[in-house]
Amino acid sequence: MQEGQHDYHPSTRPELDALKILFGGMLGMVVAMGIGRFAFTPILPLMQRDLAMSNTMAGWLAGLNYLGYLAGAVGCSLRPGLLRSRAITGGALVFSIASTLLMGMSVSPLWWGLLRLGSGIASAVLFIVISAEVVEALTRRGFTHWIGALYGGIGAGIALSGIIVPQLDRLGGWHGSWVGMGLLAALCAAAGIGLGRQRSLVQTVTIDNSPHSGSLKSIWPLAVAYFFEGLGYIVTATFIVAIIAVTPGLENFSSYTWVATGLAALPSTILWTLLARRIGTKLALLCAFILLMSGIFVSIGADTVGKVLFVAVSFGGTFLGIVALTLAEGNRRAPNDGRRATAVLTVCFSLGQILGPILAGILADQGDGFALPLALAAGCVFVGGLFVIFDRNYQ
Repeated sequence: MQEGQHDYHPSTRPELDALKILFGGMLGMVVAMGIGRFAFTPILPLMQRDLAMSNTMAGWLAGLNYLGYLAGAVGCSLRPGLLRSRAITGGALVFSIASTLLMGMSVSPLWWGLLRLGSGIASAVLFIVISAEVVEALTRRGFTHWIGALYGGIGAGIALSGIIVPQLDRLGGWHGSWVGMGLLAALCAAAGIGLGRQRSLVQTVTIDNSPHSGSLKSIWPLAVAYFFEGLGYIVTATFIVAIIAVTPGLENFSSYTWVATGLAALPSTILWTLLARRIGTKLALLCAFILLMSGIFVSIGADTVGKVLFVAVSFGGTFLGIVALTLAEGNRRAPNDGRRATAVLTVCFSLGQILGPILAGILADQGDGFALPLALAAGCVFVGGLFVIFDRNYQ
């Protein structure tokens, strides 16, 4: 077989095959992102309650996770051939699950930091591989209109963690919450592998080492906007539950905030993709940036259930939509180098995610609150929106 060719055998049940691939990928996103990355958010207030963990420490743990995510994304960008290795991707899946379990088995900040760092590496590898493979598989079957649903798996994982963590807290506190989420990740991974095998049964892919037509130069304005959005949104993603947990009168509502976030995120990728088809990707992205920025501003003084729900829905309903639209636009601009474009965009996004929680945690402890960090986060999203406005590479 020549390089770049694909051995593809059409199925007599293309829709069913595509659904299996899609749901398998969504379960992978639950494991890698919904749990591996975002379970920290609802468990954080439990650790602060039981261990008196500072916001600064919480910010550093989150930052180390995103540093690992950056390292994984850089590795995938420099050595894209690694993404074809089942040993690499399988190891990333196992470590993502194990790192979640082991977070509940120690009280060492050093151990936590190493686990969050490694978990970030695993998340990046899994996110890029799952995105690329599911997109390729669905495209070959003619179901590109389903691609946006893939990232809804992240929202499903967020909603699940918001529902399950309070129950796990009653059973085993913060320890049991980490262990329980790790077990849930293992179950989702097993189910996802069973469904995802459909892809390997019908498709054999070889690494394309042919020269790429096109350039990644047009990616950079998009990548800068993505960086600033990542820098801003991650403050809410890391601390929203902890902020609500210490807001007078809303303490018991904090976990439901995360559920609302996940439920809003679940259909968001499909809705934003549909909107982009009607009004264009550029305008859809700009609308998402404005809504996200508005929610972050409202969170500064969110002292009622209505305001908190707006914050949760505006955040959950936009951040995955921005991911889906940005990665799709990146692949459009580099059609023959989609994996590298995804990796470059992910690198820029993760740089913002490293800085955001670290700076926010330090400023919150020094200023006795999150008003300034949230205002700066909203400002970062605003700057990202400006890059969207002045980017002339959209169609």
